[in-house]
Amino acid sequence: MKYFPFALCALFNPVIAFASDFERAYTAKATGVILLYLLFCGWIIWRHSKKTALNRLADQADSSLRNSHSILVAYASQTGNAELIARKTAESLKTAGLSVETLPLSGIDATALQDFSRTLFVVSTTGEGDAPDNAADFQQNLMQSNINLSHLQYGILALGDSSYTFFCGFGHALDAWLQRTHALPLFDLIAVDHLDDGALRHWQYQLGLLAHNTEMQDWETPVYQPWTLIARSQLNHGSAGAPVFHLKLASEKKNMQWQAGDIAEIGPRNSQQAVAQFLTRLALDGTVSVSAEGTTFAEALLEKLLPHEDASWKTLSGLDAEVILRTLKNLPHREYSIASIPQDQHLELLIRQTHYADGRPGIGSGWLTQHAALGGDIALRIRENTAFHPPAQNIPLILIGNGTGIAGLRAHLKARIASGHQQNMLIFGERNAGHDFYFKNELQTWLQQGLLTRLATAFSRDQAEKTYVQDVVKSLAEEIKNWVQNGAAIYVCGSATGMAPAVHNQLLEILGEKIIANVTASGRYRRDVY
Repeated sequence: MKYFPFALCALFNPVIAFASDFERAYTAKATGVILLYLLFCGWIIWRHSKKTALNRLADQADSSLRNSHSILVAYASQTGNAELIARKTAESLKTAGLSVETLPLSGIDATALQDFSRTLFVVSTTGEGDAPDNAADFQQNLMQSNINLSHLQYGILALGDSSYTFFCGFGHALDAWLQRTHALPLFDLIAVDHLDDGALRHWQYQLGLLAHNTEMQDWETPVYQPWTLIARSQLNHGSAGAPVFHLKLASEKKNMQWQAGDIAEIGPRNSQQAVAQFLTRLALDGTVSVSAEGTTFAEALLEKLLPHEDASWKTLSGLDAEVILRTLKNLPHREYSIASIPQDQHLELLIRQTHYADGRPGIGSGWLTQHAALGGDIALRIRENTAFHPPAQNIPLILIGNGTGIAGLRAHLKARIASGHQQNMLIFGERNAGHDFYFKNELQTWLQQGLLTRLATAFSRDQAEKTYVQDVVKSLAEEIKNWVQNGAAIYVCGSATGMAPAVHNQLLEILGEKIIANVTASGRYRRDVY
């Protein structure tokens, strides 16, 4: 029996051998399955990670795309006024259909400025040019950096008190820094003294241009004065462009004063025909009195924004006169550069007629160039525009503009001539010399008399290869450089979307960033663009 285990082992050796082979095979297969399972899990994890990364990149791209089409409204507020105006700004833009984000400067870093292509800054100044508390970190850190914001377009509304030495000091410091980062201004800084209604309306006007919304409602309706339309003539008969009209107006008040660079705010009205069509469509009586002064419903409608979409008409159906007047918005004001000086004894405007897509004339241009009667009343307010006033000293002046921008430049030339300042260069551009050379005889007379040193023009359609104002600026690079070295100021007036940025880039090429920064800081580089 003592040999039984050995015998038994011998008997079971084949079985054990088979079991060992089976175990090894099973182990190998199990190992293979585990490896396959691990590989599968790894693939799942890799695929999920890749998908997550792609989703993250897509989200970032979507965010970047959203931001590139959004407008950032940034504010720096000490007492709350700047924040309130920033939020009103955002609301106006949202109502116009734009995507807007609003942030305090304390919540903005370099990444935020890199993400947005357009930013509007509403900033106050505290003390003698200091930044508000919620902008201190932004000023001490970000504004000391050298980031590149060449993709960014910006506008600044600076709130301040002119009784202080450094009026709107933080706003100007912010503007200077943004220009050093190569950001491009949408329009020049708008300085607001003691919440001046006129400056705030100018800000709203720029918002309307930015939003391509000609019907953006005024936050505060101007207090107009009555003027009389005494002359109106078209200057560009046969032009490929829209009709341009030269208007002259006289005030009931004597000795009205303004400076070159100032703005005429116009209170437009609807035509009698448009009001009559409105009353007919809603079957309403325009002779009904709607005020204690006896104003009729039809008269009140002259200053209201009338509907031109079916949905708007439906909301007014069945309402009485007083409810309709409360429902309709007031017509927004319009701004035009003044083309004359007080010595001319009348105020002159140069207005291009505009139209809606459906053919209706523009609110302001339609009223002034088509509907207002000669000898009739025009509601007008002169707004002081200190940012575009003439240079304080007798220094050379380079004037650059296109289209109806010649209006503001003409006023500057008139003021210079009246003051005996004869070092004046004008660079002007339009479509065709034969049709669009506004005030041609006057300008050439000044040139012949030595009152205008240099007159250079760019008429884009007069040759096979189109030539624009910026091309003339480039061709006069050495002359412009010499003038600026001799203390010249540069004033630009006209289109904000094409001419002004192109001219700005050429001036950067000609003069360099340091000189541009210096002439800007000293008030020798000014723009009135729209």
